[in-house]
Amino acid sequence: MSAPQPVWYVYGVVPTALSVASAPPGLEEAPLRSVEEGPLAALISVLDAERYGPEPLERSTEEVEWLAPRAVAHDRVLTWASDRGAVVPLPMFSLFSGEDAVRGMLRERAAQLQAALRRAGEGREYVLRIYRIDSELEAIACELSPRLAELQRAADAAAPGQRYLLQRKLAGEQKKELRSISERVARDAYAALAPLAVAATEAGGQRRDVSSAGPEGTLVLDAAFLIATAAFEPYQRELTALVERHHARGFRFDFTGPWPPYHFVQNVAEGSTRHA
Repeated sequence: MSAPQPVWYVYGVVPTALSVASAPPGLEEAPLRSVEEGPLAALISVLDAERYGPEPLERSTEEVEWLAPRAVAHDRVLTWASDRGAVVPLPMFSLFSGEDAVRGMLRERAAQLQAALRRAGEGREYVLRIYRIDSELEAIACELSPRLAELQRAADAAAPGQRYLLQRKLAGEQKKELRSISERVARDAYAALAPLAVAATEAGGQRRDVSSAGPEGTLVLDAAFLIATAAFEPYQRELTALVERHHARGFRFDFTGPWPPYHFVQNVAEGSTRHA
């Protein structure tokens, strides 16, 4: 029985002008190659089908220790490309049967991919996550909520039996108020930053407020912004003002980037993914 043919792993799509001479290695330290079709080029590595065929891949991707270094390698290639110009990232494990299949994908989706490259060329992606720190926010919640301040004053002035009931009510109202305060902070932050971006989006299309907080706190905003080079300084100034306003009052800001435009060409990228 002949050995299975290698698979062609596509990281993303770039303009043909991008040279891969200085590119980092990809998965399995495989060299990065470029497959060109008209004005488009796919960044690819050729991998062993015995490890990256559909069946072994399905088993392996369930193992975090196997997946993590490959995710790092995938992102390393895309970040290298993004540092040099526009790139349309494809999801991990976008696999094709060979060069003809890759070229076919580039031809079939040429219009969408070129539009996505134009969008990607408009800026770099930055991600902002805001976390609520309940232990800190609870300490100043009455300062931020007239309703809580009123209940606290009533509890302080009440007789012991009534005070107990009012304190229980205060605890219940406090949870609601913390959620309301954090929603307001998230809404105001997004509204202040989005006009400075070429495009902006919130993960999942909505703000998050989960019942169980992680080690960073409770995630209340997970947003991505496509920022043009000329707009980065105004964006940074506005973000700095938000951090100064809220970081010591129960909120933490996690700002990362620049990244390849994962959030802003996602639909096109997903449409280009297949085993072929």
